[in-house]
Amino acid sequence: MRFCIGVLSLVFSGVSISGPDTCTYNTYKWNVNSRSAEDITQIQKPYSEITDVEVDKITGCTVCQEDQTTIVIGKIPPFNACKNIAADIRDAIDESMVLGQVVVKVVGYRVGMTKGTVDKNGHRTQFSNHSYGTAIDINPQFNGLYDNCIEFNLTCRLIKGGEWHSRQPESIQPDAHIVRIMKSIGFHWGGEIAGKQKDFMHFSLTGY
Repeated sequence: MRFCIGVLSLVFSGVSISGPDTCTYNTYKWNVNSRSAEDITQIQKPYSEITDVEVDKITGCTVCQEDQTTIVIGKIPPFNACKNIAADIRDAIDESMVLGQVVVKVVGYRVGMTKGTVDKNGHRTQFSNHSYGTAIDINPQFNGLYDNCIEFNLTCRLIKGGEWHSRQPESIQPDAHIVRIMKSIGFHWGGEIAGKQKDFMHFSLTGY
């Protein structure tokens, strides 16, 4: 079954949330000055006390471990994603591999405040898409995050992950099967981000 963004966004547009009894997750705040994770915290509370910022408005996925599920595909190390969209992610990766896509590692659910505005202490203030289990990074050791990179060339600066190469089978190309298939289920590829950053490993429903 393909993931239907339009339907789920209507279902989860209200504030009433039903689910398991508890919400548990580990999180941190990214400090842009020290470029490190700070305020590492474990949260455990009643599921009924989830706040708006802990829920992804597109999918209804939350930052809670209880709303995640483990995906197992062949020899790829297992990874977690939101149970609302996990089947589509699994099927997309599996289909791309049948067609010849090389996938050796996937990073999914991982909670942290790594986006949004910066507070007075230098901390980011919003949860990443990975925090909700709605983003994946494929082969991060071969598909880095670059800045100063409106178009990929020698001026691009690698800031996370491994170097991307156009002829490396583990590196994701614009015409790759995985790009086409993930787009067909509503995901955007970070290699096509407009502006100075290119995140070749990254797929999410917003592209960031």
